[in-house]
Amino acid sequence: MNKRHILVISQYFFPETFRINDMCKEWIERGYEVTVVTGIPNYPQGKFFDGYGFSKKNRENYEGINIIRLPIVPRGNSAVNLVLNYISFVISGGIWSLFSKLNPTHVFIFEVSPMTQALPGIWFAQKKKIPCFLYVQDLWPENVEIVTGIHNKNILNAIGKMVDYIYKRTTKIFTTSNSFVTAISKRGVPLEKLKFWPQYAEEFYRVIEDKEVHEEKNIRSFVFTGNIGNAQGLDILPKVAAEVKKLNLKKQIKFTLVGDGRYKSELIALVKMNDVDDMFTFVDKQPAEAIPEILAEHDVAVLTLANSKLFSMTIPAKLQSYMACGMPVLASVEGECDSIIKESLSGLSSSPNDVKSMITNLIQFVNLSSEELNEMGMNSKKYCEKKFNKKKLMNEMDGYFEKK
Repeated sequence: MNKRHILVISQYFFPETFRINDMCKEWIERGYEVTVVTGIPNYPQGKFFDGYGFSKKNRENYEGINIIRLPIVPRGNSAVNLVLNYISFVISGGIWSLFSKLNPTHVFIFEVSPMTQALPGIWFAQKKKIPCFLYVQDLWPENVEIVTGIHNKNILNAIGKMVDYIYKRTTKIFTTSNSFVTAISKRGVPLEKLKFWPQYAEEFYRVIEDKEVHEEKNIRSFVFTGNIGNAQGLDILPKVAAEVKKLNLKKQIKFTLVGDGRYKSELIALVKMNDVDDMFTFVDKQPAEAIPEILAEHDVAVLTLANSKLFSMTIPAKLQSYMACGMPVLASVEGECDSIIKESLSGLSSSPNDVKSMITNLIQFVNLSSEELNEMGMNSKKYCEKKFNKKKLMNEMDGYFEKK
């Protein structure tokens, strides 16, 4: 068989931090040729990264991966800019797919929002008559309705038709949760075409030995890392903090939020409004490789999601990252995330918007001994190694690439 050449379509790629970066590096190590068609990096800040632009670094090689960057409109901070960002990638990608002379053996589409980014990959695969794999991280049109607040049936139906067009023209659809398999099958996609393929944590997510213990400082330290957007449901934390502040707890509560995003300024304002500034520290976005050391400086990792049916079906990659680092988890989630945390005995979980229950769980964490916290952390790590093992998952993906 000729050497496999994977064409990856992903609107986001290095230096933006997404798991597809690591998947591509792994394919290179396994002897594949990999070409990535992506946009000019601008996520999540909404402006082009330093050193990148319409005439800068249009072609790049990263860890042996050939990168083709298409001209796009940056996300900015408005809904109009975001729509233009989505549309510009499709237009640029469509033109590229018409004239590209590449001859890959497979197309792999890494679909975080927007689903529109899949279209250039679908068109290219059809043109070349090669297998096309779609990895669904965000469910459309559900994601559009919940995140943007668009409820117009005509718009949602039009998006639904585009989604069905994409699903119909893929060879195999991988999903990040079992719930996504069920939801997509309800759109008429045969179950045999669907496969639950959970995200894994990169190798640099690991347990840091000799973690700093806050026992002597009389502090229980909670940390959140990642994108700070509306979908994350972080508005519950200032509310929880305000109520906890009234209690005479045996330890001080501190929240550290590491990251950037469209909701960050609003969240900071909410912290001030609730008069809990002294309980919160905000840290700018850090390289993914630095996250394990940051997590190790704290006692408990925080996972929150906004209250919606869609997010109850989602397993965000953050959970795998926390678990790989052996972190106990305080969660405000429903559905699959809640089930994983309870099944793994790795933390305490309550429903989104349930301030009272989250306070109860937080107090329980405050009262746990270091030994009990460590046990939760070990449970976290063990579950991750069993269920989200990178080597096992990538071997499984190899099997699909080998099929004709």
